[in-house]
Amino acid sequence: MSDLSRPVWPAYPLSALIAGLGHWYLGRWKRGVIWFACYSLAIAFLSARSIGGALTPNEPFVVTALQFDAVSYTDVAIPLAILLICLLDIYLIGLTERTAARTPSADDVQSNSS
Repeated sequence: MSDLSRPVWPAYPLSALIAGLGHWYLGRWKRGVIWFACYSLAIAFLSARSIGGALTPNEPFVVTALQFDAVSYTDVAIPLAILLICLLDIYLIGLTERTAARTPSADDVQSNSS
């Protein structure tokens, strides 16, 4: 299945589950890797509350991140912002592909005028 024939809508829930997965679905794997890396680093920083703590394997970061009483809104804001911007990026990719499919190319315009 080519990238242009794939519908864009499945990319939204895929990226909502795992940031970057929707980009992989659309064939933009480099962007997907970048979004996944940014989101993973933000979650690691959330769990450790510091860059140095994020790189040491002393506590599982999922357990620390799921301690809701210890997590404030400002801690969650960066991963949430990355996820929302990732979804916005997928929307813009879909919008660009739709307008490119509707806009005739210069070759089409010249062949129609001949």
